[in-house]
Amino acid sequence: MLEPEELGRRKSDLAATLKALRKEAGLTGQSLALKCAMSQSKVSKIETGKLLPTVVDVERILHAVEAPAELMAEVMALTRLANTEYQDVRSLLRKGLEKKQHELAGLEAGSSDLRFFLPTMITSLLSTPEYIRASLAHSPGDISKAVARKLDRQAILYDETKRFTFVLTEAAIRWPLCPPSQMAMQVDRLSSLSHLPNVRIGVLPLEGHLPRGPLNTFTVYDSRLVTAETFGGAIIMRDPKDVAYHRQLFSLFEGFASFDDDARSLLVNWARSFRA
Repeated sequence: MLEPEELGRRKSDLAATLKALRKEAGLTGQSLALKCAMSQSKVSKIETGKLLPTVVDVERILHAVEAPAELMAEVMALTRLANTEYQDVRSLLRKGLEKKQHELAGLEAGSSDLRFFLPTMITSLLSTPEYIRASLAHSPGDISKAVARKLDRQAILYDETKRFTFVLTEAAIRWPLCPPSQMAMQVDRLSSLSHLPNVRIGVLPLEGHLPRGPLNTFTVYDSRLVTAETFGGAIIMRDPKDVAYHRQLFSLFEGFASFDDDARSLLVNWARSFRA
């Protein structure tokens, strides 16, 4: 069984393996680059570990060096392992919660199509300051910098060159993380943000039937990366197959969600229930 600590730690192994295969095939970096339709500098960066190759990159290299099928399978497995990273919550706390916010801001800035599946909590991009503070109340130390950084990230919602789709379950929206009056304001904020032209907020009510259970939160950044969150940490997946699977899964939940006026009608009723 694969230990989480192994994920993302095979990058140097992959770089060394690809370099060795090139040399065994009698190819120079330049000749390999030509056969793979890559730049020589990209090949060099891959072999020195400065650039993590995608699964597609490695497939092209393996075909270029005419690797046998059995070896190709082993190297592709190593590639998928190198393209999956595990960030445990203890390490995140040691580095500081605001550092994680800086990383997320970078992912958001570098993406144009972002999809958030939120089965248990509301993401900080959609949260009020009170909700954000409540979500970090269990964290040790000073949380003020993390709260400020989370609020700063919200400005990206107003960048109309980007498209955001959020699918939230009723359980996520109605989980009483704050006092009722603050929860009412949080639900009102969801309704307000749903009017932004580049933001779609979908709601999955508890009534009705859904063919899949909401196992965990995940976010898809374009077609290049997906993150999945658990209590213990976050898994970052770059393998195109993992990304495609999560895009398909998101589309399934999206198809059952209520949007626009239908979603706002539900939100208004839930805000009213908090105020009651």
